[in-house]
Amino acid sequence: MKKIYTYLLGGAMMLSACHDLNLNPLSSGSTGNWYSTENEVEMAVNELYKYEFWPEDGQQQGDWSDDYICRSTLTDFDNGTLNGQNAWVTGLWNGQYQAIARANNVIDKAHRAIDNGASAEVINRLIAEAKFHRAAAYAKLIIKFGDLPLVLKDVSTEEALTMGRTDKAIVLKQIYQDFDDAICVLPTSYSELQRATKGAALALKARVALIMEDWTVAAASAKAVMDLGIYSLHPDFRSLFLSTTKTSSEFIFKVPRDASYDIYYGTNNGGVNAVYNELPRNPGGWMQICPSWELLAAFTCTDGKLIDESPLFDPHNPFANRDPRLSETIVPFGSSWLGYEYNPHPEALECFNYNTGTMVYNKDTRANQQYASFNQLIWKKGIDETWLQNGFKVSQDIIYCRYAEVLLTYAEAKIEMNQIDQSVLDALNSVRARAYGVDKSQTTLYPAFTSTDQNTLRHQLRVERRMELAKEHMRYTDIIRWKLAEKVMSRKTYGMPYPASDCIDNVVATGDWFWAFTPDVDEDGCADFSRLEAAGKCQALATRSWNDRQYLWPIPTTEILTNGNLKPNNPGY
Repeated sequence: MKKIYTYLLGGAMMLSACHDLNLNPLSSGSTGNWYSTENEVEMAVNELYKYEFWPEDGQQQGDWSDDYICRSTLTDFDNGTLNGQNAWVTGLWNGQYQAIARANNVIDKAHRAIDNGASAEVINRLIAEAKFHRAAAYAKLIIKFGDLPLVLKDVSTEEALTMGRTDKAIVLKQIYQDFDDAICVLPTSYSELQRATKGAALALKARVALIMEDWTVAAASAKAVMDLGIYSLHPDFRSLFLSTTKTSSEFIFKVPRDASYDIYYGTNNGGVNAVYNELPRNPGGWMQICPSWELLAAFTCTDGKLIDESPLFDPHNPFANRDPRLSETIVPFGSSWLGYEYNPHPEALECFNYNTGTMVYNKDTRANQQYASFNQLIWKKGIDETWLQNGFKVSQDIIYCRYAEVLLTYAEAKIEMNQIDQSVLDALNSVRARAYGVDKSQTTLYPAFTSTDQNTLRHQLRVERRMELAKEHMRYTDIIRWKLAEKVMSRKTYGMPYPASDCIDNVVATGDWFWAFTPDVDEDGCADFSRLEAAGKCQALATRSWNDRQYLWPIPTTEILTNGNLKPNNPGY
């Protein structure tokens, strides 16, 4: 069994035989005499960039939030049944402790290379990279598990079996120290390779501080990224996320994928299935993972108001007069998408094929295909025609951290401290103005943030994060720290009545497509469709069931059984 103790021991370690961050096949090296040359230390550090060590929340299953649905099925998190045997629980724990063990080896043993004449400057930079990775791994762990074993060196089997959990405040202090050590040494950029930089360490420090509600550190770290003066927002929101965009001044830290080395989008989910799950059926996908109705409702109108407050919103045409990021995140009805007209209407039995210029059988309406999108919505963000090429193997890097997030982190931390000044409004307006394709100074061309009231701006910030960061696997940590999970993860998921004849009779025939009327939306942008359901204008697909214990994850059962010092488990498990 894979346990923390295996990973904490030295032993044999897989090491990359390349210099492009683990995209080539691996070769093995023994820790007994390894780390004796600069090349060996660099190979060991390269291994820490393995995409397995950088999982995104709910990767390939949605993001454990109200932004996604998976047809009528629910995950353990959605069901409130998360436990110590869950694959994501054990996988995160095992994978991050494996990364920690490898980072510890570099930090402890890289001095051997200096003793053998290697450049101290280069080796110290590689040690700083290892500390960056160790800090990032511990950050992922304390966010989910709270108190946990803090291991900063190789330990024996006997030591490992007696280790207990360290208070998360102490772990957080070590995370900050590792990031600070990395910040002092790492360069601001590299001429070629994508590696951890000073900006990446600052940005991830800001992220973990924000999630742990350490507002002072979050604001200061985010501001330090801004003050570097090397990052800026990509001019075009749509193109930023495409697989063809490999470089941008907005990227702060990315994890590379390359299909030529058989590392591609969806590899972690048993192959290319993840790509099929996000593609509509007309061009060959399965359309299983869909954006939720709640996400569709969350985007503001072009006047900056929520849909139940704005006179611009038309429930029969929900994509009209909306923040431009909506139509770049979710495919608008009737638009051209991947060579076909996307039309999920129950009477649209045919759709236009832009490749042939002919009308064809429409696989994206449930009137024809039962497993077309269950809620009529499909993803657009980050997807383009390249997803249909190369056998659906997509060389799409993981954009782990980007500058827009840093601006929103800075704004949120300052808002929570009630230190709202022009710099806060500038950060928010920079992000929103980019969505509208204008400069933040052109306040007549987009709905600028103007309020300095803490409560008002807090809720506006939450909506802005949701619009900007949708499909980037960050909604989970947002609803956890904002304590919204108990509300939004206790609601049903929705789609149109099925079979299609019911939709035609109950919705279309009465002139009520798409939504019969505007759903209720609270100040955080969270929609409630219960009135639509009661009126027979939609159908519940599944019912989520929240359990407050899931604000923390359980320590994996195998770890508890092996080491009694890890008890008690987190409350409720």
